[in-house]
Amino acid sequence: MKDMINILPENVANQIAAGEVVQRPASIVKELLENSIDAKATEIKVLVKDAGKTIIQIIDNGIGMSKRDASICFDRHATSKISNAKDLFNIRTKGFRGEALASIAAISHVNLISKRHGIELATEIAVNGSEVKSIKSTVSEAGTKISVKNIFFNIPARRNFLKSNNVEFRHVINEFIRVSLAHPEIKFIFYNDDEEIYSLPISNFKKRIINLFGSKTSEKLVPVSENTEILKIDGFIFKPKYSKKTRGEQFFFVNNRFVKSAYLNHAINSAFEGLIDSKYNPSYFLNLEVDPSSIDINIHPTKTEIKFEDEHSIYAILRASVKHSLGQYSITPVLDFDRDKSLDIPYDFEKKSKSTTVGIDINTNYNPFEKNEVTEKFISIDSFNKKMESLEFSSETNEMKEFNFDDLSSISNSNNSIQINKKFIVNNIKTGLIIINQERAHQRILYEKFLKSVTLSKINSQKLLHPHEIEFSKPDIKILNSRKDILNQFGLDFDLGDDKIIINAIPSFIDSANMSQSFNELIHNIKNDVPDESFSESDFISKIISKSLSIKNGKSLKVKEQQYIINSLFACKETMICPFNNRTFVKIDFSEIENMFK
Repeated sequence: MKDMINILPENVANQIAAGEVVQRPASIVKELLENSIDAKATEIKVLVKDAGKTIIQIIDNGIGMSKRDASICFDRHATSKISNAKDLFNIRTKGFRGEALASIAAISHVNLISKRHGIELATEIAVNGSEVKSIKSTVSEAGTKISVKNIFFNIPARRNFLKSNNVEFRHVINEFIRVSLAHPEIKFIFYNDDEEIYSLPISNFKKRIINLFGSKTSEKLVPVSENTEILKIDGFIFKPKYSKKTRGEQFFFVNNRFVKSAYLNHAINSAFEGLIDSKYNPSYFLNLEVDPSSIDINIHPTKTEIKFEDEHSIYAILRASVKHSLGQYSITPVLDFDRDKSLDIPYDFEKKSKSTTVGIDINTNYNPFEKNEVTEKFISIDSFNKKMESLEFSSETNEMKEFNFDDLSSISNSNNSIQINKKFIVNNIKTGLIIINQERAHQRILYEKFLKSVTLSKINSQKLLHPHEIEFSKPDIKILNSRKDILNQFGLDFDLGDDKIIINAIPSFIDSANMSQSFNELIHNIKNDVPDESFSESDFISKIISKSLSIKNGKSLKVKEQQYIINSLFACKETMICPFNNRTFVKIDFSEIENMFK
């Protein structure tokens, strides 16, 4: 039998490694920006074309590289950041693995020009798919200019997986915002298709937030500051009334590095508990400074995940600090008699020892045989909820039972529907039960209504007595501008400014009291949903508006509202799936229910 294990060729190994670091153009922007920051740049320019698919160019005034350093920087694991394993536990730079440039060069055409300060000539290197094509001297200013062209030119399958320019541009902008927020001491300029999108001067953290998210952001901010032996916190949260249904403006930076952490996010949500609806999300911009030796950032190729040595203390300090700020600025009462006193640790943490004693609370009046109404309800309803959640509402299932629409004659004349878990509407039919996902069903209802109305040009606008202004970022303004004509057809009449829109008229299906929320959800959904190229623009916008305005899961519905959803859904041309190809309802036959009790 022949040997089966072979060593991969270097070019194949490089492409595999590149797949971990470079998922899309935004990955390249992030890695190159971080290299410029590590090079102590005070000014960085970013230029992209076709959302980075054609070219990404980063120009900085950092320390630059010598000819020798420039010639080996594209080799795998070539790094100036660490020299031994111990350095991995005291990382203070953005990059350290020596994978970024090697990975980028493996799947693109790269041109690098770099010059040290005080040196007469720069070094220019051209690399195509990890192969060095040329090295020569040239004239250039001090610093580094790197151009990355034709991403995934040698991996067409990967290139085909890239999304539309709008989607890829959104990812690029997100990475740019994260890096520029973490470093207000650096000037950043961003160009897209030769149009200047951002020009961010050197500033402090608050001004950088305002420069990125608009001048009116200033009135929304509440400062958060805390300093303990374990953790130093500095930054801002939004006042509760500015919370959103989306999670756009949530930023954690640990030692000036953007990180994603559901655990830390839960601490913030816990601090806002009782101040905002559970369906809304607080916005925050928080810098956390910890001892580098107490964290591990080497657990993911993109280095956006992090592991804390003492995560429970971090959680408690963060939560208490945010609650303290909300109380200090008269957003929540300072005297909180229901608070957990164990979470007050930040304000005398330095005086306490790190050892703790675990206590156990015992209810001496507890009677295990006493009926508990709350427990009984929880058990009965929760078990049913689990059954509902386990039913297949996913579009991935190929099997979908044929529905006998003759069964519906019993629905239209009955008001015996019930709502379960503020998500499902349950109604009986002749042969069993139907269980409807209320949000998906309402999306289908609205989608068909909007698509029909815009096709027949029957959507009318209501002119506002006073024009209404909403502030948006420049990238959001750009997206709205690209969709302005089709949005006008839906009755949305608005003018665009540099960082705001002025609404002149709205269609009848938008409540004037919720204009800001509706537009925020609309722009969020436009950015996050990819239009199907086989359908029209009006079809795409009909889907997006139906998603933005539909009744959401989590909303309590009266019986009449439940019946409206049921009857309107089954009056649609397509009843079984929502506009996004997910099931709207499932059916359980009485025979299936009988079998559950056998």
